[in-house]
Amino acid sequence: MTSPDLPEVPSPDAEARRAAVARHDAMAVPAGGLGVLAELGCWLAAAQGACPPRPPARARVVVVAADHGIAAAGVSAYAPDVTVKQVAATLEQGTPVSVTATVAGVSVRVVDAGLDAELLPGQGRHRIRRGSGRIDREDALTAEETERAFRIGRGLADEEVDAGADLLIPASLGVGATTAASTLVAAVTGAEPVAVVGRGSGIGDGAWMRKCAAIRDALRRTRPVSKEPLGLLRTAGGADLAVLTGFLVQAALRRTPVLLDGLVVGAAALLADELAPGARAWWLAAQISPEPAMTFVLQHLQLVPVLDLQVRQGDGTGAVAVVPLLQMAARLLGDTVTAESAGIVPVRAVSG
Repeated sequence: MTSPDLPEVPSPDAEARRAAVARHDAMAVPAGGLGVLAELGCWLAAAQGACPPRPPARARVVVVAADHGIAAAGVSAYAPDVTVKQVAATLEQGTPVSVTATVAGVSVRVVDAGLDAELLPGQGRHRIRRGSGRIDREDALTAEETERAFRIGRGLADEEVDAGADLLIPASLGVGATTAASTLVAAVTGAEPVAVVGRGSGIGDGAWMRKCAAIRDALRRTRPVSKEPLGLLRTAGGADLAVLTGFLVQAALRRTPVLLDGLVVGAAALLADELAPGARAWWLAAQISPEPAMTFVLQHLQLVPVLDLQVRQGDGTGAVAVVPLLQMAARLLGDTVTAESAGIVPVRAVSG
């Protein structure tokens, strides 16, 4: 498969970042006193191209749901039919991301990219197929499905940005998804299969061993396409991963900041940055994930997580927790008085 013809990813505004750094240096606080909050404000200023930045007011979670054939290998704590139930609960605002989003003032959208079930009301426009192939034995998608899923992901990002979203949070739901994601992480980073295998949905030792075997076999199948991001998505990814990859690419092209959270989104981010070098500059890692494969993702992308929540949920819950911090960071840059205006002068400056 050939890589899509993409424009060059723009860089965040370096001048706005320098202005934010200078503004922090002038504040009536000790040097470095605001710690990570200061860095968040500078990142947001660069992403928005303005100092001080605006507090994110229209953050949007986009949950991409799909089933994975590899679930039949017994790699998850849940049966394959659980995904559609999770989607229904999210639509009814009963899942963790729905609850936390309400607290943080964030809206949530659910997209059916590949549920192996009858269409839910209002869904269907973005479905690629019913479930993805079992990646230890067959390709997840066809070449045409992979390309279409990538285009749909880009279109979703355009829809959200055009509707006014100023901060995007891609997320996922899907039984078996972390097995596919771990395979992709190993394929891109060169990690050994056993090094990327986590507990995912809370699996026991038996399922963990089956997951290791599944990733080993799937990884073997990726060797002919190891340098082809879309080829990897076709061979060992899935509808959700391909959609998320397109979403992340387009968000960067549209100069829109993104919060990363969860292994499935992390795997998609690896491939998105391969397809569109520099996209990572528009992303902020929300939190440290307990999934070992996510450590490889963050190291490869050179991203430092904001929080250590140990949230394993891939539905965006951890990222939503960071939204209020970004809002605070923006307000700090805009509203904190300067040392000069407050008449605050360090003793060493007075004494010479």
